[in-house]
Amino acid sequence: MKNFWSYSKEDIFKKLDTSENGLSSEEAANKIEKYGKNTLGEEKSSSKFMVFLSQFKSPITLILIFAAILSIFTKDYSDGFIILIIIMISSLLSYMNESHAQDAVKKLLSSVSVKSTVLRDGKFQEIDNSMLVLGDIIKVSTGDMIPADCFIIEANSLATDESSLTGETFPVEKNANILDADTSLSHRSNSLWMGTHVISGSGLAVIVNLTKNSEFGKITASLSQKDTDTDFERGIKDFGNLILHVTILLICLIFLFNIILNKSFLESFMFALALSVGLTPQMLPAIISVNLSKGAKRMSDKGVIVKKLNSIENFGSMTIMCSDKTGTITTGKVKVDKAIDYQGQKSDDLIRLASINSYFQEGYKNPIDEAILQANTLDFSNYKKLFEIPYSFENKLLSIGVEEKSNSSKKNIMVTKGAFENILAVSKTYEKTDGNQGPIEEIKEEITDLFDKYSLQGYRVLGLCYKILDDGDNIKEEKARNMIFRGLLLFIDPLKDDVKDVITEMDSMGVRLKMITGDNKEIAKNIGSQIGLNPEKILLGEDLKSYSISQLNKKVLDVDIFAEISPNQKEKIIRAYKEAGEIVGYMGDGINDAPAIKQADVGISVNTAADTAKDAAAIVLLQNNLNVLLSGIKEGRRTFINTLKYIFIATSANFGNMFSMAGASLFLKFLPLLPKQILLTNLFTDFPSLQIASDSVDSAWLEKPVKWDMKFIKKFMVIFGITSSVFDYLTFFVLLSIFKADERLFQTGWMLESVISAMVVMLIVRTARPIFASKVSKNLILAIIFVNIALIAIIYSPINAYLGLRALPIKVLVSMFAISLAYAITAEILKKKFYKNNSFSRK
Repeated sequence: MKNFWSYSKEDIFKKLDTSENGLSSEEAANKIEKYGKNTLGEEKSSSKFMVFLSQFKSPITLILIFAAILSIFTKDYSDGFIILIIIMISSLLSYMNESHAQDAVKKLLSSVSVKSTVLRDGKFQEIDNSMLVLGDIIKVSTGDMIPADCFIIEANSLATDESSLTGETFPVEKNANILDADTSLSHRSNSLWMGTHVISGSGLAVIVNLTKNSEFGKITASLSQKDTDTDFERGIKDFGNLILHVTILLICLIFLFNIILNKSFLESFMFALALSVGLTPQMLPAIISVNLSKGAKRMSDKGVIVKKLNSIENFGSMTIMCSDKTGTITTGKVKVDKAIDYQGQKSDDLIRLASINSYFQEGYKNPIDEAILQANTLDFSNYKKLFEIPYSFENKLLSIGVEEKSNSSKKNIMVTKGAFENILAVSKTYEKTDGNQGPIEEIKEEITDLFDKYSLQGYRVLGLCYKILDDGDNIKEEKARNMIFRGLLLFIDPLKDDVKDVITEMDSMGVRLKMITGDNKEIAKNIGSQIGLNPEKILLGEDLKSYSISQLNKKVLDVDIFAEISPNQKEKIIRAYKEAGEIVGYMGDGINDAPAIKQADVGISVNTAADTAKDAAAIVLLQNNLNVLLSGIKEGRRTFINTLKYIFIATSANFGNMFSMAGASLFLKFLPLLPKQILLTNLFTDFPSLQIASDSVDSAWLEKPVKWDMKFIKKFMVIFGITSSVFDYLTFFVLLSIFKADERLFQTGWMLESVISAMVVMLIVRTARPIFASKVSKNLILAIIFVNIALIAIIYSPINAYLGLRALPIKVLVSMFAISLAYAITAEILKKKFYKNNSFSRK
């Protein structure tokens, strides 16, 4: 049933074909046959094998598999198997994460009780929750979990804890009233929600929506949906498509030209295939895995568990950070902020009286009583409880009578706290600052203004009054009347200690915070203004309903605070930001946050959160400290930049080499490099790239979010690739014209120049700053030195013959080093001009 909170009891009974006498077993059985059991009804999921196969759908992965097969086909078994092993490890990690995520739905059921008390066949009996049906009448009392969405038909001091669903910190009072259809979820006082629980009182309710159609079920449905691609994953796919298109075009042209020039068909085909392997960034999966694993290790040292590795790099791209209010921005615990008299002045005596009331009451100790006692410094040994008038939802008051001993005297006091209007109604006088009393009418307007003022600021406000009692046998028959008004108690859910500093730092890093809460707008505006958000830039859940996603993705950019938001609306907000081009993070800790956490590019939760929130999250904070978010953002940017470094190096060097090789094949009578020499060149140039994960990152690259920019990558690849190719052709000229090189001398000389140039330029393009102004990783330097020594050792060792190489004359060796040095100087000058006119795309 939709909008069931706006129906009368009679209308609901009629629609559900039930009555106050409940259903019979036969009627229940028929409804189970018609509507199914009260379970989530898991959808048929893909087989484990299909989930595993789906890990290989990325274009870059398909290209690498093709490259590996070609390597094996050309009898370069080691290179081929290495590529396949890298792909398999990467895919297995992804598969394990996806399989784990599917278990989140099942864990939702663990938070719900197994049986409920149901009116069936004219009597109340315990029935398994799965066998409940629409129209069943259930009895609820303190401690009960709610098994389905229900409409209340009878309430006796009934209150529930809905914090996991709505984010509301305070207990929610329930009644059997009829509400407007557009009443927000947190204000539907006549409804009980699956997954919440009763904290006081009792009542009767009729089941109107089974589990799969409940608010809880809607959250479950969103969790069972397949994860959407994150920005990083989309970027990898776009890059894979770019490489795929360039590879296909290049090998087709090379193969065609070689056939036109009457070269061997098989030789031309194998050369073209080898080029395709050469152009492919074979180590990209390994580079990404190493980068992410190192980043995850650094974050775990700071108390952050990374469940989904790709989320680290999404941290670096993040431009919007959405957060739930309760438990993330605030502590999630009620606190006494102020205790004031009728003039608004602080009153310690008011805390004393409130503490007496909270300490001696024997009903449900709610968060308000706990907060009062935390603010208390009173020793209760001088007090003796005389009586208690329990809280009821009718008068909204709780009264305690005590005997107070002071030196040799004693007196009886009755202290009453409760809703402001009700306290005002039972107060005859008020206590003045000099201790005397005056008629309550004198200050009614003044204290009502105080109540309105603080209520509008988002405080939960209670009133307190008292009176002195005469001794007598009928003292326990006292009622809350003719009381003395003492003041107001102001309660808040305080901000976390570090939240303001964290938000300021995030803003300076280009990440804007947006607060999303189920709380009312006044509380949201008050908290928002405290943390630097604009309280006027607010959108309510009621208004959000009228926006489509296409409309909302424009509106959300000018909103700081979302208030009175339902769980599914949180997910809608995240989608709107993503469609607006933002990279979105979301942090929450309740059941109601799970859909938004899952939808976000970076889903964050805390270790004390609900299981569903932690299951949906990609990042889990082990410490309740928001400063680790800043570390995560910086770590994400460092990891992202180091991944991009490899892409810059690999695409520019590979593109240049392949362009040079393609051109050389047109005028040479032999192949510029043999297939195995191409693969060996790739191995030598890729090996140091694995050390980029440990490389430092320039501070300027960490200041703002960095995102995938294919135009930038294409331009970088073309400009630096062509520059590399120019020096390759210079190498060709020197080898052929000056040294009259034969096939083996040409191939050896060019392979040496290619590897040395790639090593030097790797140091240059890894930073936008001058090469000596940016600190280089020691591991990277050692790897580069090792590769150069290994290559020279191979050239001058007996095994060179097996690779089609030969020992180079000293003059040739010096010439190759000189060309590489000239290339390095040119690349450094070109880099300065390039970054002057181009930069990463930033938000």
